[in-house]
Amino acid sequence: MKKRILALLLSCAMVVGLAACGGGSSDNGGGAADNGSAPAPAAEDAESAGEAGSTDLADLTVGAIYINGKNDTAGYTYQHSNGIITAMRNLGMDVDSQLYVVDYVEEDYDAVCQAIDTLVGEGCDIIFGISFGYLDAFNDKAAEYPDVIFSHGTGYLCNDTNFNNYFGRAYQARYLAGIVAGLKSLEEGNNNIGYVAAFGTEYAETASGINGFAMGVRAVNPDATIYVKELGAWGDEPNEYAFAEELINSYNCCVISQHCDSAQAMIAAADAGVYGCGYNSDMTEDAPTAVLTSAVWHWDVYYQTAIEAAAACGGDASQFVTQMGGPAYYAGLAEGFVGYAPLNEAIAPANAQAYLDAVSDLIISGEWDVFSGTALSFEEAEDGTVTVVQTPADLVDNEGNVIVEAGGPSVEDSVITGTMDWFVEGVQDVAG
Repeated sequence: MKKRILALLLSCAMVVGLAACGGGSSDNGGGAADNGSAPAPAAEDAESAGEAGSTDLADLTVGAIYINGKNDTAGYTYQHSNGIITAMRNLGMDVDSQLYVVDYVEEDYDAVCQAIDTLVGEGCDIIFGISFGYLDAFNDKAAEYPDVIFSHGTGYLCNDTNFNNYFGRAYQARYLAGIVAGLKSLEEGNNNIGYVAAFGTEYAETASGINGFAMGVRAVNPDATIYVKELGAWGDEPNEYAFAEELINSYNCCVISQHCDSAQAMIAAADAGVYGCGYNSDMTEDAPTAVLTSAVWHWDVYYQTAIEAAAACGGDASQFVTQMGGPAYYAGLAEGFVGYAPLNEAIAPANAQAYLDAVSDLIISGEWDVFSGTALSFEEAEDGTVTVVQTPADLVDNEGNVIVEAGGPSVEDSVITGTMDWFVEGVQDVAG
């Protein structure tokens, strides 16, 4: 009951956030751009930002707040850190002198405020925060420090001047990873697939990811069941391992996927002799005998855009949202913001790449998206050619409710990122 109440409260908060953050937009992505739109380019020109001109990138100082360690080698914080460093290097910036990081910052308001104060004290022009629980502190500090730019990963709060959100269509990458998992389950002759999730339907971010993955699985294996076990936290390494182990031992799962911060679920899969699809970063090196692929973020795509926009503000932080083309950035496979890691050739399902290529083309072209009233199935010729068959079909949740009627358009982004509080057919939440 508590979870259901929380889901409703979060949904209401997201809807309010759409109006406050999105300027009437139908998206939020943590407050996103217009439905189906690509992100705006980094900055137009100095004229569009008033008389501010631009700042030399060599004079810009970047700050970042991480929930885990800046020296992590896989997972959520690692991928963000790598994204910022890659973006800065692409722009010719000196990471050693122009980047300040405060890491291991819990989702605690006072701790986040203290981290922000530290970075402001270091003279940071733009501060990135990567965890959903940093949102309130970022919102308040953006008002306190109007001369500093604040950019928050996920969320629904922002303003029209110096504070924006960024997120993306991770569900698209999840669908592709699900195809690989489903093909592997067919090879194994086992319809049980496990998923270690930070949360379930309490957050649209986790629900949409689980649903996208499950739909990809069932596109190739309609008899599959995806068993979801929730951590109740974004990161909990001991339980990430233990929950994956339970899904393998108690539910006979042959493939494990995840929405959690570390690679522990993949390591558990390797230790048990089964397979996995990682998340955030390419987790193949962490569990080379298990990881088939990983749904990944290319955060450098956003960070380079944001840093260039900050420079284009010419020292006037109030122009940042204008330079970004709006208060939220929301991109996906077409923009290269999300994707999948190279298939692990030693263990990947036969001809999986042909399936991924065919579906990627549909998504990137805009011809099809995951949460629509059109289901995909596949025909594979003797020469390995894969043809995608599109069939009008109701999108149904796991309680039998029709979410989108056959042939209908995709669920709106504001639902995918804000109010999706249901699981699709084939998903079973494991209690306890």
